[in-house]
Amino acid sequence: MQNISRLSSVACLLALTACASHPGQHAASGTSAPAYKVGQPYQVEGNWYYPREDYSYDETGIASWYGEAFHGGTTANGEIFNKNELTAAHKTLPLPTLARITNLDNGRSIVVRINDRGPFSGARIIDVSQRAAQLLGFEQEGTAKVRVQVLADESKAIADATRHYGSATPVEVASAATAPNPDSVTVQTLEPVKTTPAIHQELIQTKPVEEVVQVPVTGSHQLYVQAGAFTVLENANRMQQKLSSLGHTKVTEAIVNGKKFYRVRVGPVQDVPQADALLNKVKNAGVAAPRTVVD
Repeated sequence: MQNISRLSSVACLLALTACASHPGQHAASGTSAPAYKVGQPYQVEGNWYYPREDYSYDETGIASWYGEAFHGGTTANGEIFNKNELTAAHKTLPLPTLARITNLDNGRSIVVRINDRGPFSGARIIDVSQRAAQLLGFEQEGTAKVRVQVLADESKAIADATRHYGSATPVEVASAATAPNPDSVTVQTLEPVKTTPAIHQELIQTKPVEEVVQVPVTGSHQLYVQAGAFTVLENANRMQQKLSSLGHTKVTEAIVNGKKFYRVRVGPVQDVPQADALLNKVKNAGVAAPRTVVD
């Protein structure tokens, strides 16, 4: 990407730092020591997760939120969790990362700073702070169908700043040393953002503003469990046959970065509890890493 585009993103980021405090917000207790972190592959409740730098990330699924019970605690990259700030937890994206989250039920869309790991319950793809859930309009419901899109240039700028001027904590990068599936772990090389140390220091502390954008949402937004995405149609067909007893199972084509994939999905189901139940059934059928998607 050209430098002028990258520097434009840096300018946008500096505008975001004006949101450091808002009426009614308060800082969490403790000392924040943010560090850039990708992290080693890790296992939770028998499931392996493979953190990696993925600046083209654009996924749909179910969001949940967390608040008071974790307020003031330390996030996975050493920051202090504040339920009143616009932050989030994700299983694999780099920390910190800026991402846009859109509630697919009401069209409310905000930017959050991903600085923690999780969620690990049910079929959730992201866990947002209580304040983020309020702005997205699903605090009372507890969950929502969402789209999560990484802001690539902005996130790369923050990553570069934190690598060079953040905490003295050594930067962790993905490794396949102890993971059972090393081919799934990839690391991208970041192009440095050419700017000054002073700007880097500001970027490290960048926080999204409390700005809700109303975007048009179309489609039925039905819930499915995706068992896998294959480059070979025969493999997708075999998976479809394997899962056909669990409900309607279909194979659909998708082009991702110019490459054709065959996605195997079971569903649709009506609500989040049904999605959680179906996800468990697919896991019990021997599928290693199924996930819930919204389509």
